[in-house]
Amino acid sequence: MFHRPPDPAREATQAVTVTLDGRPVRARAGDTVAAVVLLAGLGHTRTDAATGERRAPYCMMGTCHECLMVIDGEPSRQACLVTVREGMAIERQPGAPRLR
Repeated sequence: MFHRPPDPAREATQAVTVTLDGRPVRARAGDTVAAVVLLAGLGHTRTDAATGERRAPYCMMGTCHECLMVIDGEPSRQACLVTVREGMAIERQPGAPRLR
C-alpha cells in the first residue's frame, strides 16, 4: 500500500530498528512513528474506545488524533508527531488508554 522509493546510500547510514507489536522493523532515522507504521503495513494504530473500530493515521500533522499509540510504554502518544529512534517499542493502542 505505502512504499518509499529506494535510496540505498541513505538507508544504510540512517537505519534504526524499532519493535512494532513485538516484531522488529527496520526504519529510517528521522521518520515519524506513523510513517513507519504505514510503511510496515501494520494497518491500524488503535481501536476506538466506544465502537471498537480500527483507526489509522489520517492527517499526519497532529490534528485528528487518529494515530494514538503506546510508545515506550506511554499510552496516547500521537504517532505522527514522534520521531523514531533506535530500540523504540511501539504498540497498537486497544480501546481507551489505561490510566496511571
